[in-house]
Amino acid sequence: MDASAYFRGKSITVMGLGLLGRGVGDARYLAESGAELIVTDLKSREELAESVAQLESFRNIRFVLGEHRLEDFTDRDLILKAAGVPLDSPYVAEAKENDIPVRMSADLFAELSGVPVIGITGTRGKSTVAHMTYAILKAAGKPVLLGGNVRGVSTLALLSEVTPEHVAVLELDSWQCQGWGEAKMSPHIAVFTTFYPDHLNYYKDDLAAYLADKANIFSYQGAEDTLVIGAQCAPMLIEKYGDRIKSRVIVADEFNLPDTWMLRIPGQHNRYNAGLALVAARALGVGDEPSRAALGSFTGVPGRLELVAEKDGIKFYNDTTSTTPVATLAALAALDTGAKNIVLIMGGADKGIDMDALLARLPEVKRVVLLAGTGTERIRASLSDAPVFDDLSRAVADAFASAEAGDTIVFSPAFASFGMFKNEYDRGDRFVALVRAL
Repeated sequence: MDASAYFRGKSITVMGLGLLGRGVGDARYLAESGAELIVTDLKSREELAESVAQLESFRNIRFVLGEHRLEDFTDRDLILKAAGVPLDSPYVAEAKENDIPVRMSADLFAELSGVPVIGITGTRGKSTVAHMTYAILKAAGKPVLLGGNVRGVSTLALLSEVTPEHVAVLELDSWQCQGWGEAKMSPHIAVFTTFYPDHLNYYKDDLAAYLADKANIFSYQGAEDTLVIGAQCAPMLIEKYGDRIKSRVIVADEFNLPDTWMLRIPGQHNRYNAGLALVAARALGVGDEPSRAALGSFTGVPGRLELVAEKDGIKFYNDTTSTTPVATLAALAALDTGAKNIVLIMGGADKGIDMDALLARLPEVKRVVLLAGTGTERIRASLSDAPVFDDLSRAVADAFASAEAGDTIVFSPAFASFGMFKNEYDRGDRFVALVRAL
């Protein structure tokens, strides 16, 4: 499908370039489509050097970096905003006051492509369920695209690949769901995995606002659509939003996965994820045999309880995307052998989430190694025996020195990555590199 004509000749402001590749891909697609672009980001040109270098050859891209300017949000045909742009952004407000459409890439892709979309959100599990669902559809021989909140994937650029026969699987974070809500759209098949407190720093401790954004994934569905809700959050969602749910509802969990189906990735939470992916595939008419084959061979998503290496009988897991205590608890449960053989590297920037349940679990691990950060400072008094490092290489070295054959070292931070790292992926990449260099 050639959707480039929609953008050709339009003046578009891309708000948020970032370092993950999604913004670069969106800007490249728009520039190649013949749009006239202003790319603006609060990060400096130096901070964004890697991203800027990929776009500097385009004469129809002008960069405004280290700031946003109100003038770049007036007299434009479209504002394409990145995830995480504050709800009360004065620049978005300026655009809306001037009747300029403000869109995000995932919902704009869905509108322009017109293909069936499986949208997947939730506090935990959305990435794994999205990748599992994508793997199942590929195994079933369906033309399928994977986008949304996926590292390095430009969802808009998928418009150059999509055909009417395609299905799109989109992982959607709360901000992308917010975009769907502003566009008054929901995916044809919506999957809501779990709900826990998260991003309270962004939502200013308003958990209801965080949930309301995620609820957009089903709020505009119709009777012909399907909503798959994970059992962990189903009672709460149905009680709170039952009058807004117009689609067919299926509640799912690990018990939807036949006992005889084996997974390569550890943890009860991953059987739960697989159960949701299986039900989503069934809702699209896929038989169970492709699902069984795909789930049985699925090796996981990088950065999510990813087995990186085994050295001297010690296993190393990269779980950098565990940015909440409940995620780290799930990692510990998945790796627990009943012996005190886990060395946990954790810590980072505070998100304002209650840590009590995780702190109560930590005496059961062999050793905790902390990375410096605002969140670490909040819990430091409860972990007086744990060393604190402001350098990941020293933390990894300490963990390795304290482990022995049969132990597991897991990097599952339970906090955000701000400060010491560019983002959670940079954090995980550095961990992997350090482990492989041991």
